[in-house]
Amino acid sequence: MEIIYTKNAPDAIGPYSQAIQIGNMLYTSGQIAINPATGTVEATDIVGQSKQVMANLKAVLEAAGIGFDKVVKTTCFLKDVAKDFGAFNAVYAEALGDAKPARSCVGVAELPKGVLVEVEVIAVLD
Repeated sequence: MEIIYTKNAPDAIGPYSQAIQIGNMLYTSGQIAINPATGTVEATDIVGQSKQVMANLKAVLEAAGIGFDKVVKTTCFLKDVAKDFGAFNAVYAEALGDAKPARSCVGVAELPKGVLVEVEVIAVLD
């Protein structure tokens, strides 16, 4: 088991790692819209927060030596599915490009730091 860490994604805000590699599998913790340069949530809307979340995930994947093309499953948490699903999907699709991993997307009552979106991924390493 190996802990994956990058300064290009936010530090964990609790007792967990950005990602864990076990064999050829990578499991990321959920990423929220914290700007790693400032340690704060700057975006206030779903588009801005989703872009930051996907950038954070990209940084964690890159720290493990892979990209979104190796993601096999995502779990997405939205504070307001009815309002934000379409806008989130547009940012998500742009970030993943041609990758179409399996996905769950659920509505939740609350997320850390009052954010609107959180995403975690499972990926296969080369």
